[in-house]
Amino acid sequence: MRRSRAATRRPALHPHRALVVGAVLMLAAGPVALAPAPIPGESATPAASAPPPGTGGTRLYLEQCASCHGEQGQGTQRGPSLIGVGPASVDFQLSTGRMPVSREVQQPQRREPALSADDIAALVAHVDSFGGGGPQIPRTAAGSLTSGREIFAANCAPCHGATGSGAALTAGWSAPPLYDATATQVAEAVRVGPGLMPVFPGQVLDDQQVNDVTAYVQRLRSERLDRGGNPLGRLGPLAEGLVAWVAVLALLVAAARWLGRRAGE
Repeated sequence: MRRSRAATRRPALHPHRALVVGAVLMLAAGPVALAPAPIPGESATPAASAPPPGTGGTRLYLEQCASCHGEQGQGTQRGPSLIGVGPASVDFQLSTGRMPVSREVQQPQRREPALSADDIAALVAHVDSFGGGGPQIPRTAAGSLTSGREIFAANCAPCHGATGSGAALTAGWSAPPLYDATATQVAEAVRVGPGLMPVFPGQVLDDQQVNDVTAYVQRLRSERLDRGGNPLGRLGPLAEGLVAWVAVLALLVAAARWLGRRAGE
């Protein structure tokens, strides 16, 4: 004969005994993490997850670049897209101090970098994570001054001047002087073509030719060649000629006054 459910049901524990049994079971199971009780009136939303390690570039990008170029580098009305520009372009703009800027300008000018070398490297890596390829930061090596002079004369001097002193271009643009550019920055500019400068890919100038022109620009940087004598602040031949004529006239006046005093003695 089957027992009824009422007959097989265990008697309920007394409330005090239930508390004691629960405490014993908790001690036997070991320490457990207790979730904090929710504050009345607040929704029980999960805490924001911390950013993964190595995201210094992400923080810098959001602080310095995202307002113009978009959080994912997609570009905005204030700045172009950075997807696919490549590490060389980002490193050039940051290492020459042209970026970041506090306001929109047509052609940012060279200045002291606003970021340290480590911060620049972190930003370069973050922008590169947007994808799209683009030129890598070139590794420069020794080059031929003779070949570099020829390449510079054919491709660079028409805008930057025969001595690398820079010149004004059209519509408010200018080709900057090259005296402060490092070897890496020269090679980066050749590969990415900042501003109005054309891009010179490997099919146009191979790596050795880039090394040659870089070596020649470094020669200009170190010596600041002036075949016309004293540069007089690099004001140009017209200003130098005017200064020379003023100096000659001053000497003639001084000589005439001296001869006049001698004649009156």
